[in-house]
Amino acid sequence: MRHRQVVALAALALAGLTACDGPDPNNLETYYDDPAPTSAPVTTAEVPVSPAKAAPVTPPEPDAGLLAEPALLSDADVAEEGVQPASNEVAGCLADGPSAGSRTVTWRYPSGSALSHRVLVFPDGSAAQAVADNECAGKTVGVPAQPGVERQQAWSDGKTCTVLLAKGKLVSELTVSASTGTRAVDAAKRLLPAMTAKLTAQP
Repeated sequence: MRHRQVVALAALALAGLTACDGPDPNNLETYYDDPAPTSAPVTTAEVPVSPAKAAPVTPPEPDAGLLAEPALLSDADVAEEGVQPASNEVAGCLADGPSAGSRTVTWRYPSGSALSHRVLVFPDGSAAQAVADNECAGKTVGVPAQPGVERQQAWSDGKTCTVLLAKGKLVSELTVSASTGTRAVDAAKRLLPAMTAKLTAQP
């Protein structure tokens, strides 16, 4: 009986030792050990990058003379007059001070008389006003009203007839010098339809 008690006590003692294998609360060297460090996930904030905005590109202004060219009469337009191209220009009566540019073509009759056509560009759209404010030498004459134009005026000064038509930014000026004033006016009237068609075809 006594032998059994000894064995039981020994078993209890062994169980007690086994239960105390963990950290000893009274042992400061083991109880307060720092836990193993853990790696915290590192997050990086993504900052949205806006694409660089290119500065608006302003197209260059076209040469004013280039705007005038499509409204000029051609050799084919004046072929029935029997004229030939001439190098020296005939001065018109429209003051071109406020205009931005112009183009002029000139022809000569076999008699030596001249026919000149000039187109002027007014970029601020004041072409009709430029014609209204202009006064050519001589007396005003009546020529057929032309469709599609904003302003129309004509003058006869001796042997020269001048007709001005305006639409949008353009003024079309026809000057005819002939042997007589009547012939000059008649030639201007014949060329008016072609002159008007070229002008009104422009934007």
